[in-house]
This record gives sequence, structure tokens and C-alpha cells, in this order.
Amino acid sequence: MKILGRRELVPVISRAVALSSVLLVLSISISQSSANAAATAITATTAKSVVGGHGEILTASATTHVKAGQAITVSGKGFDTTVGIYVELCQVVPSGVRPSICGGGVNMSGSSSASFWISSNAPSYGKGLAIPFKKGGSFSVILKVQPKIGSVDCRKAICAIYVRADHLRTQDRSHDIKLPLGFIR
Repeated sequence: MKILGRRELVPVISRAVALSSVLLVLSISISQSSANAAATAITATTAKSVVGGHGEILTASATTHVKAGQAITVSGKGFDTTVGIYVELCQVVPSGVRPSICGGGVNMSGSSSASFWISSNAPSYGKGLAIPFKKGGSFSVILKVQPKIGSVDCRKAICAIYVRADHLRTQDRSHDIKLPLGFIR
């Protein structure tokens, strides 16, 4: 093994310092990218949107790690204002099947925050009960969710925030949209 003198060490040390600087910058860049990706992942898991079959968009302020009694802002835009809808938490069913196990039930008093009727053309008995769509077929409600719907435990079963055609179009499945929801176990 040869021992290097001062004159021979200077270029070696200079290259090592330059290489260290490059590695440090690269490390900082990777760390920043990881931090940005983590922030994006956090955002993606706490708010979610889905596009329906007619181009309408359903969004919820939270879809994972949901707590019992949590208030979730559910909003939509681009909905057909001639079709009334229900917004509620239901046990997931296969596509084409009307969800039947839903929290909130029929909100005949308009006082429950577990289900909502959105309609701009409600029959006379629905005036003051149904919430009219806003401009552009939009709406926003605060849905209070519980992990149990009767005997169904949404911490074990798959449940979702559903939008479906109201009771005036009970058999119309073309307006069904679901946004899966995960409760804290």
C-alpha cells in the first residue's frame, strides 16, 4: 500500500468533497420528493371523488379512518336536476342492485343528518323536505355516519356513501354512485 503525499491527496479530497456535495443534493431532492409524495398520499386518502355514469362528480371530505358519528361533507356537481336523489350510507351491493340496508332511512321530517333527499322537482309533499339542487346540478350536505346500520357493522362489511335515484325512480339504477367508506376498527 502506497502512502500518498500532500500533493497527491489534494485532488483525491477535492473529488470526494464534490461527490459528497452531489450526494447531499440528491439526498435532499429525494427527501423533498418523498415528503411531497407523502403529503399527496395523505390528501388522497382523506378526501375522495368518483365520477358517475352521466359525468356527475361525487366527493366526500373523508373516506378512510372514519370515526363513529363523524360529520362528512358530501358534495356533488354535474347532476341531472330533473332526477331527485338520495344521499346516504349503505352496505355495498352489486352494480345494478338497489341498496336496501342504508343508514338514516327515509328522512320524512328533514331533521336527520344521516340521509338527504336532493330534488329540484319534488312532489308537493316534498316541498321544504327535499333540498333543491344548486346551479350546475350541485349540492353539498353534511352526512353524519355511524359504523352500524341495524345489524350490519361497516367496520366488517363494505359500506359506501351512496347517491341513487329517489323514490320517484326506484328502479332506475343508472344514477347510482358509491364512494366506499372505511371506519376505524
